Amino acid sequence: MATPGPVIPEVPFEPSKPPVIEGLSPTVYRNPESFKEKFLRKTRENPVVPIGCLATVAALTYGLYSFYRGDSQRSQLMMRTRIAAQGFTVTALLLGLAVTAMKSRP
Repeated sequence: MATPGPVIPEVPFEPSKPPVIEGLSPTVYRNPESFKEKFLRKTRENPVVPIGCLATVAALTYGLYSFYRGDSQRSQLMMRTRIAAQGFTVTALLLGLAVTAMKSRP
């Protein structure tokens, strides 16, 4: 059996340019959005997720405060509320992803 020789690329690789792949046209963002712009855009697309996050933080904070004060019943209730708020947030996130995926279909 003959051993194959070294593979020599036709065009030398240039690190400053992205590689050309058939069927793929890389997009270059001309106007990169800032963190604030991206946050506001994502909040407008799916406003329920930030509400769920705030509810989770509120339940956690109040539950820890109740634990610190020694009110164990209220603390337990708030920890259960936190779990419900987390479930609500994850569900909203998944539904938002599903809606976005359905909108992008032709």
